[in-house]
Amino acid sequence: MRRDGPQWLDDEAGPIVRPYALTMGRTRSSGDEFDLIAMVTVNPSKAVDESLLGPEQVRILAFARQGAISVADIASDVDLPLGVVRVLLGDLHDQGLISVRPPAQVAPLPSARILKEVINGLRAL
Repeated sequence: MRRDGPQWLDDEAGPIVRPYALTMGRTRSSGDEFDLIAMVTVNPSKAVDESLLGPEQVRILAFARQGAISVADIASDVDLPLGVVRVLLGDLHDQGLISVRPPAQVAPLPSARILKEVINGLRAL
């Protein structure tokens, strides 16, 4: 880090932006309700003016355009803390640019009775 002035600059990484600056100091948004495995997709019917979005939100939209992606995967891909990603996703969702749906429900397991009947049937062979 450079120590010769009040700048926040990392010689290797460039300017450092603190996570609270990306969210304008907010720690909560409508994105707090998003589960880690909730799936995010771009709303194709909504026109996007990327000049009104931050670079992180543009990157999130780029990942979501490739297909449904989980909230956890987005946080990993954009290399930001999950709390920050949830705030940014909440903003995009509030603008109608993305859809967030809960993960698909897994089919219930068969009952023990059915499994016993299958085992008995296999033994009879």
